[in-house]
Parts: sequence; C-alpha cells; structure tokens
Amino acid sequence: MFKSIITRALTILFLCAVVIACQEEKKKRINFPPTDLAKENLIPKPLKIIPTNMAFGLDRYTAIYTTQDAKGFSEVGQFLADKIKAKLDLDVPVNSEGEEPIERIIYINQSDSLELNSTEAYQLYITQDSVILNSNTAEGAFRGIQTLRQIIPEESIDTLAEQRIWPIPSGMITDNPNFGFRGSMLDVARHFFSVEDVKKYIDLLSYYKINVLHLHLSDDQGWRIEIKSWPKLTEIGGSTEVGGEAGGFFNQEDYKEIVAYATKHYMTIIPEIDMPGHTNAASVSYPFLNGNGKTPKLYEGTRVGFSTFDTRKDTVYSFIDDVVREISAITPGPYFHIGGDESHVTKKNDYIYFVEKVEKIVQKYGKRMIGWDEIASAEVDSTSISQYWSSGKNAQKAIKRGMKVILSPAKKTYLDMQYDTLSKHGLHWAAYIPVDSAYVWTPEEYEGIPMENILGVEAPLWSETISNIDELEYLAFPRVIGYSELSWSIKENRDWENFKIRLANQAPYLDRMDVKFYASPKIDWKKSKYTYEEIKKD
Repeated sequence: MFKSIITRALTILFLCAVVIACQEEKKKRINFPPTDLAKENLIPKPLKIIPTNMAFGLDRYTAIYTTQDAKGFSEVGQFLADKIKAKLDLDVPVNSEGEEPIERIIYINQSDSLELNSTEAYQLYITQDSVILNSNTAEGAFRGIQTLRQIIPEESIDTLAEQRIWPIPSGMITDNPNFGFRGSMLDVARHFFSVEDVKKYIDLLSYYKINVLHLHLSDDQGWRIEIKSWPKLTEIGGSTEVGGEAGGFFNQEDYKEIVAYATKHYMTIIPEIDMPGHTNAASVSYPFLNGNGKTPKLYEGTRVGFSTFDTRKDTVYSFIDDVVREISAITPGPYFHIGGDESHVTKKNDYIYFVEKVEKIVQKYGKRMIGWDEIASAEVDSTSISQYWSSGKNAQKAIKRGMKVILSPAKKTYLDMQYDTLSKHGLHWAAYIPVDSAYVWTPEEYEGIPMENILGVEAPLWSETISNIDELEYLAFPRVIGYSELSWSIKENRDWENFKIRLANQAPYLDRMDVKFYASPKIDWKKSKYTYEEIKKD
C-alpha cells in the first residue's frame, strides 16, 4: 500500500510540474471574476463546501488524467470527457497527449484516504491550474464527476484569450451519501417503455446521484421480461397493456443491455416479478398458475387485487424457480423483488406460506429478497427487505424481525400522484404531491422507523396513466430531483427555500436533455439560452 501511495503522489507531482512548466511558457494567467463555489446550484447538496473564490479555466488546453492501474478510473475519465464534449463541444484528451499543449489538468485519483470511508465518498479540489478528484473507488469518482458536471458553466466567458474558456469555481468539496440506497422505480408492466426510454431515465437519474433503478416487470396487464423456459409469458402475457395498446417486452438481450448501461452509470437494477397477486398476465399465459381454477382473460384495466397464484401447487413453485433462476442469471445486483402487495384474494395463511417458500427460492439463486411491506406478515429472514409503501404497522413488523426498510410512502414518494387538481397525468388516491410536499419531509425520522433500519429512499413511478417518455418525464421531473437530495444529503443541509433556487437552475440541463418536465409555478425557473434541438443542430 505504501508503494502505491508513493507512486500516486509522484504522478500528481509530475502532472503538476507539467502544468507549471506550461504556465511559464504561456500568456499571463487569466484573472476571472470572483466566484463562490458555495452558491453553485448543486443537487444533491454536498456534505461540505469551502470556496476559494477563484476559477479553473476549462478550455482546449485542458487534459484529463486518471489513475490507470485501478479498475474503472480510466472509464470514469472518458465518461467525463464525453459529457464535456456533449455539453460544450470541447474535446478534452484522456490519459494521452492531445493536439494542443497542456496548460491545466483534471486528475481523477484513486486515493487511500481513510477519511473517504464509503465506496461513494469523494473529495474535489479545484484550483486555478488543476482539478483533483480523490476517491477510494471508481464508483466514488463517478459520483464526484456528476458534481463537476454541474459546476461546469453552460457558457464560456469573454477573455483576452483567443480560445473559448469556461470558468469552474475553485474550492474544496467533501461529500458522502447519507443513504447508500437511493432509487426510483419504473413500472413497465401497466405501460411498456422501450430500452432507449429506460436508458434515458438512467442518464437523468445518475446525474443526480441516484444509484438504483427498480423495474416492475410483471403485473395483471403485462409480462415484460423474456423467460426462455416459459415462452408464452411474453407471447401472450406481453401482448397488451392498460387501455388495450400493443404492449411489448424485453427479450433477455434487451434486459442485458439495460443492465450493462446501468452498470456503466454505477446503478443497480432491481428486477421485480409481482406475486402472488398482480399475476393475471402470467395466469393468462399459463392457466395452471391461477388460484381459482379458471382460465383468465387478458386484462387492460387498472383495478387491483383480483388475481392470485395457486399457492399450494408444487408446479407453481417450479415455475417461479425457473423465473427467478433465469432473471437472476442476467442480473448482477444483489436483489430480487417479489412484489407481494395487494394480494387481496389470497387467503392469509396461503399468502404467508407463499412468501416463505419464494424467499427460499430467491436465496437459492444468491439474491436478497425485497417485497412490498405486506411481506413482513410472514416469517421472513432478517436479510430480506421490506419496502414501505402503505402500512406503518407492516413497517414495525419488519423492524421487529430485524429487517431493513426501503422508504417509499405513497403519500410522499409516489411519482404517479398528481401535483394538483390541474395535473395532466397521474392519480391522487394517496395524495396530491406538489414539488414542495415531495421535498419537505424527513426520511430519517419518518413514522418512528429507526435510522439503522432504513436502507434508503425509493420513488416509484406507476404507469397506469402514462404511455410514453414525455408523460413519464412530466410526472418524474422535477420531483425525483428532490428525492435525490432527500436520500443523499444530510438533513442539516436540506432547506426548501435554498433547494427551490437550486432546482430552478436545473432548467438548462433539463432542456438540453429534452426533458418534458412539469414547470411547477412554485419554482422561478431559469430559462436556458438554447433549446435541445438547437444544440443538436450545432
């Protein structure tokens, strides 16, 4: 370890020497107007910011270097270069000599610091000549890159220099997430969303340091993941959706593509197969699964609670074993979600029997079971996770069993709830959730759930009322941005009056990404100079 520390220290000294040498040869250092790093519109808000009121000049004489003998660091550097190119049309070389002389560097360094005590912790040091990002892991470096992306200005400033220059405020940022689990759920079962739609959602979520995407892959209205041993699930069960539209599904190569894209963004995919209720699409495909002995019909409505598997039939568990096995084999993350909610026609004892049997199947394939809060009524293992959406009593049962709890209270975090009575999309059975109500609550103290039992926060987006990416974005944004801060930033750093200013200044990024967000009148939105279409033409 000592040798690696010396090697990295020498690397940094060498790079700094290169910069100093170049500084001696070039023109006089540019005097940027004073900056204040603490007033940048960062979301989620970092743990600690110390401004030094100068600026780093990002231009064509800037290069990115990374620790090259550490897994993932070079890729993180290239990710940053690609995003700079997309935003500014500026080519920044990575770990190589560019066509232009190097005057300033961005160095992404694998650190051995004991202060960086989590995999996502990072430190960012910005001076006039260098930006140094320290993290013990590439994952932490990736989170730090998102912070750096947010403080790179949209526009260059006028200087005496011949080239365009973008001033990055100087100072130090030390950061570490409050919760290691920060997620959103996307329901592709009620309405199907394409691979490209999911990828775009991953792009947007990762920019705000969200690190989990939970995919709701089956429900009464549709089965959305290919199971090779049971092909009728997608042939029949994937053929429709709410309202009778065409439906669709991910074949396993599609799913692998989503997983690979998420992995590149240091995001965990959680697959959910909802059972024993919400299972009409599966039972239409294979009627022996049905708990009432009848052959069901394809379902295109939104009513819930009417379907169930036959929980006492061995062949049902053989089916579930195949489903869990095939999905687990192409899911590198540690979790498998079994649903378990709203199984109203399943007898209580049958429900408990089912959950306990399925938990063993999930564990058999090396995954940790997650279920909606109803699963805590069964004798489940303390390693399983309860996702609190409705019942505080179920949350307390989970706590007594020593389980971790994911906070997804419907009246606070459901992205499918309407903003108000004028909302174009969404429902309001749980609550109306305007942008301020979505942000102004305290997960750390929610309904008496001890902090040590909270795994994190997840904002689910059910798709009964939306059928395309524009409608998805309308419900998710800007609220999901607030949930990113609620799950990353400590409560002492969260303040609505400050947050709404920072949120207002996300408009240029959202415009550039062509996000059809809901422009809440509670926010004084900043207008961007360019539309997304104009940037693409450039």
